[in-house]
Amino acid sequence: MRDRSSYAFALVSVAGAVAVEDGRISSAQLAFGGLAPRPWRDPAVEQALIGRMPDRAAADAAADVLLEGARGHGDNDFKIPLARRTLRRALRSLTETT
Repeated sequence: MRDRSSYAFALVSVAGAVAVEDGRISSAQLAFGGLAPRPWRDPAVEQALIGRMPDRAAADAAADVLLEGARGHGDNDFKIPLARRTLRRALRSLTETT
């Protein structure tokens, strides 16, 4: 047995499922990793997406809800803007059509 050669892990992650009907988000389930001691869902963040077009403005509105009152603790201050960018990218990925 030996140590892994890499200890890479996500600093912030988003797992989710988003349904789009008639160009608008009809349902959203999002789980965030790296922001709390365990994976975390916030129904208010999911609700902020419902009825909106799946665009950057919708992601930013959801991120505003997610990050309301967020405070870093010095060494992890970078996670606040990283969470916003990660949510934007996840929403884009979850709503792309191929």
